[in-house]
Amino acid sequence: MQPLSIVYQDDVLVAMNKPSGLLVHRSPIDRCETEFAVQRLRDQIGCHVYPVHRLDKPTSGLLLFALNSEVARTLAEQFESRRLYKEYWAVVRGHVTAAQRIDHPLKDEVDHRGQRFFKGEGVSREACTDVMPLRTWTLPMPVDRYPEARYSLVSLVPHTGRHRQLRRHMKHISHPIVGDSSYGKGSHNRFFREHFSSHRLLLAAVSMTFLHPVTDVEMTLEAPVLEDYGSVLEQLAHCANDSVHFSAQ
Repeated sequence: MQPLSIVYQDDVLVAMNKPSGLLVHRSPIDRCETEFAVQRLRDQIGCHVYPVHRLDKPTSGLLLFALNSEVARTLAEQFESRRLYKEYWAVVRGHVTAAQRIDHPLKDEVDHRGQRFFKGEGVSREACTDVMPLRTWTLPMPVDRYPEARYSLVSLVPHTGRHRQLRRHMKHISHPIVGDSSYGKGSHNRFFREHFSSHRLLLAAVSMTFLHPVTDVEMTLEAPVLEDYGSVLEQLAHCANDSVHFSAQ
């Protein structure tokens, strides 16, 4: 098993670049899993770690931990008060050509214990996401009834923290994230599996800005996309005759 990629570490914090498919910690949603980021990181650095936020199992990228409970509480307050900035990259269906803000309430899908609500039970809560186009590609390959395949790389900045907010918001504007088995489109997911050997959700947390819980100095952490994500971006660029290259960790 390869060691986890440590992005940053000091006396009170550690940040890792979580691979897709790894749960942050035990969850009733996925009872069969035996591997968790908390456990692996603890064993790797030799001390207890306290997760201060979550990433969905299929989402990769920057994941921040505290090394004691007091620091964990301080960072959790920044998350709750929305004083912490996070950016994600996503490959989505279609061309996104203009920046926009998605202000669309989302119903709760799970309760505080991770138990799923029955349809219609969840409470609707405000949810806001900023979308910024980074790159578009047109591939000379048919998908569904269209003679060409169109995709975009977008930056997503959530201003609220609802369950699967980015995935649900991108579905809402008809630009679902590629590889999303719950909210995406099967034909495009199959296209990426068959042509690019991509079997993952193409969503990654790439940066985070927050106040250091001890020094109170603003700091920004960045995590390059991992190899399985970077490979897809390179293949998209190649198929579209795009000269832009993406570095992958």
